[in-house]
Amino acid sequence: MDSAQKIDPPFEAVRVDDHRLEYVWHGTPSPEGPVLVFLHEALGSAGLWRDFPAALAAATGLPAMAYSRRGFGRSDPRRLPLPADYLDREADVELPGILAALGIARPILVGHSDGATIALMHAGSAAGQGVLGVVAEAPHVFVEEETLAGIREALPIYRGGLRDRLLRHHGDQTDGVFHGWHDTWQTPEFRGWNCLDRLPLVRCPVIVIQGEGDQYGTRKQLDAIAERVAGPAETLMLPDCGHSPHRDRRDEVLAVMTRFIRNLPRG
Repeated sequence: MDSAQKIDPPFEAVRVDDHRLEYVWHGTPSPEGPVLVFLHEALGSAGLWRDFPAALAAATGLPAMAYSRRGFGRSDPRRLPLPADYLDREADVELPGILAALGIARPILVGHSDGATIALMHAGSAAGQGVLGVVAEAPHVFVEEETLAGIREALPIYRGGLRDRLLRHHGDQTDGVFHGWHDTWQTPEFRGWNCLDRLPLVRCPVIVIQGEGDQYGTRKQLDAIAERVAGPAETLMLPDCGHSPHRDRRDEVLAVMTRFIRNLPRG
């Protein structure tokens, strides 16, 4: 493991290739033991999970690690514009890099939105065969018109106050965080993106959680995952819930994730 540099406790930074990523531990990791690894959404960061990783760590008795992808939070900047395969790179290069740097060999991936997609793609890769399970909140495995419409509608929200709220978490990188997501998804090159070919290679247990009021995706995403993954799959659609189930229906989602994680095979 590369030596970690303190930023502002409890956040630390670790070097992965030519850049630094911020991360935080909740609980004490044990060598060779399972670790909950949190992968944030398109506008998120390690800190924007707030106390949910700590709560899930306490409920399951497992340590948790949340990190900010390159260009988010206090991680090093990324180059814009993003390529259409930016999610593939996160799954195949960046996530394996930080897992190796922190000595995490048996991850349980807990992802939200883009993070959930990255988690599934990594589990469906050669590098992801050590993944014990995937908790996927509001993932997207292909591009829907509903998703593109929701992203277009996010621009006036960003200009109307969301930017100021995100500044506290991303600082000078805030505009790059938003436009890296918003602008990339609107390009013709990204319109045909999907990761359906990865799903049959996902052999670990998977649970997919989505809100019925999710403005960025429909039940077709859940059905595509459940129909294609090789391992056992469970889906849950929550009423009165939007794009962030762990915030909108916290207690129920915490209980569901805890039960799923406790039942995972640990061999």
